Amino acid sequence: MTEKTASLSGQPSHIGIIMDGNGRWARKRGQLRTQGHLEGLKAAKRVVKAAGNLGVCYLTLYTFSTENWKRAAEEVGFIMGLVKQYLKGEMDFYRENSIRLRHAGNREGLPADVLHDLDETCAATNAFGGLQVILALNYGGRDEIIRAVKKLNYSGVPVTSENLSRYMDNPDVPDPDLIIRTAGEFRTSNFLLWEGAYAEYYISDKLWPDWTEDDLEKAILAYKNRDRRFGGV
Repeated sequence: MTEKTASLSGQPSHIGIIMDGNGRWARKRGQLRTQGHLEGLKAAKRVVKAAGNLGVCYLTLYTFSTENWKRAAEEVGFIMGLVKQYLKGEMDFYRENSIRLRHAGNREGLPADVLHDLDETCAATNAFGGLQVILALNYGGRDEIIRAVKKLNYSGVPVTSENLSRYMDNPDVPDPDLIIRTAGEFRTSNFLLWEGAYAEYYISDKLWPDWTEDDLEKAILAYKNRDRRFGGV
């Protein structure tokens, strides 16, 4: 096992969440998809606060994938607007809860104003010592691996698992212990493909906007009851 290997038992140190179901939540209520994304943002804030209170060290939120650019321009623009709102408008929340914000994903292709606010917020919260929230923004697992391979080849060091891990987006962050997917879907959707090789998965039927602290507690309890062997007996 490497230093990045997740804990063998007990509380998960790093949780990743595929926040699925915003559009379905809105459709069930006869509302626009944009309203579902707005409610999804509120759920994210609830779960971030809960994760910090529960002693989670790292929380990666699948905010916008490299494939999401295929959606309607209006929806993409709304999501990017929400990201900016969350970045700049929640500094008091980050400060009160000692949350450090970080980024995973491809910087190329992000709107300049979003990238500017992302960099500023990450810098402003860099010294906060509580929960580290990693926004997977313009993120794709395959894209991350390709970018890491290019950096590794340029470095000239031998191609090994350990060396490649050093060129991933956040090499100091431990691999996720637990990956949660909401809305009852059973797909990885290109999320943390390298880092999540031995993560435990928890699938929730609830749509993301309906998630609360209780749901996170249930997922963590299910994780604690797993027997993690990492390929061993």
